[in-house]
Amino acid sequence: MRRHKERLILAAAAVVLVVPLAAACGSGHPGSGSAGAQEPVTGVHWIVDSVTVDGTTRSAPAGANVTIDDSGRTEGNYGCNHFTARAAFEGDRVRLSDTTATEMACEARPMAFERTLARTLAAGPLTTRVNGDRLTLTTTGGDTVRLTKEEDAPLYGTKWTITALGAGGDTVSSLPKGADAHLTFDRRSGKVSGRLGCNHVTARATVSDTRITLGSPATTRMMCDASLMHTEKSLLRLFDGTVSYRLDHRNLTLTSENGETVTAVADE
Repeated sequence: MRRHKERLILAAAAVVLVVPLAAACGSGHPGSGSAGAQEPVTGVHWIVDSVTVDGTTRSAPAGANVTIDDSGRTEGNYGCNHFTARAAFEGDRVRLSDTTATEMACEARPMAFERTLARTLAAGPLTTRVNGDRLTLTTTGGDTVRLTKEEDAPLYGTKWTITALGAGGDTVSSLPKGADAHLTFDRRSGKVSGRLGCNHVTARATVSDTRITLGSPATTRMMCDASLMHTEKSLLRLFDGTVSYRLDHRNLTLTSENGETVTAVADE
């Protein structure tokens, strides 16, 4: 009888020890996994590498990305269109809801990829697994999204490839096919140089806080397709004035005083 009581006491003590341990395991950082052992998913800019659906893997176009902050606010790019959503974590699973997206039309390949990515991200709870700088999101059906942590790109010395133009408000359009538009800011010379879709351009660029004062542009005099010249004319309106800029990891947004925007992504 005495031995039986001792076994009961030991069993009760074991339960008391296990309960605090289980509680500690469930108290990790949002998106840190059910045991809190893996690196957090939130607060990281994840670049999308690929999506695998029904055994077929599709590589992501440049610019596809996802970021989730600690409050659950989610934003990113499917490969053509920008999107926002809400993220709710439960252990090592995340569910995205209330998704909204822009409605730009891009080339066939990015559009096909982004439809696949959008469906996969919205396919119910996704199991998260972080391994170093890699993140894998897996649906209950076994489809996966693979992502890599991306460091911030510096404003200076980066080749910023222009991907879209905005005329104010929600009106955003991608660049026409064949447009070669990019800018590079050089700290030493205090200049910006690049192409505007057709012609090369150089101008003074004075950076202060979140604003850039652009001088008069010096350009070459080539003539290109009408759509490219229209893009170039839009980009030239940024010069001889001051623009605000927002640097978000590898994405750069320039906004003129009249609300026109230029969106660019850092080259690899």
